[in-house]
Amino acid sequence: MELETAAFDPAAAGWSERDAGGFTDLVGPLWARRDSEGWAYGLLAGPQHSNVHGIVHGGMLMTLIDNALGLTVWEATGRQPAVTMQLNTQFITAARPGDFIEARGEVLRVARSVVFVRGVLSVRGETVLAADGVWKVIRTSK
Repeated sequence: MELETAAFDPAAAGWSERDAGGFTDLVGPLWARRDSEGWAYGLLAGPQHSNVHGIVHGGMLMTLIDNALGLTVWEATGRQPAVTMQLNTQFITAARPGDFIEARGEVLRVARSVVFVRGVLSVRGETVLAADGVWKVIRTSK
């Protein structure tokens, strides 16, 4: 007889639910946690995130990394609004419903109006997706 494993509880593990609004509320909830490496973001994958093969849909993985890298840019620019100009993704392995998918990003370069970033999605330390991209900073007049 196989032992059942308890479902991962992000809140019990020190994650806070992000109140993001809009589209993100439709695919979430998304989670956030600050640690010694900066901010990490996460998603507890459910059956609603699956494709017909029973693995987490690639579009969901791209949504998660887009959010995480966008938030990385947000912090790096002093919370200036920015939009994705380019996002390159490499799918490494599958994630499955029940997995807690962690997202981490890093800034490669902040230029005058664009920011270059890269990041990974992982499950239990194993890379699921790698990505890099460019974000356009939208200057707001005050």
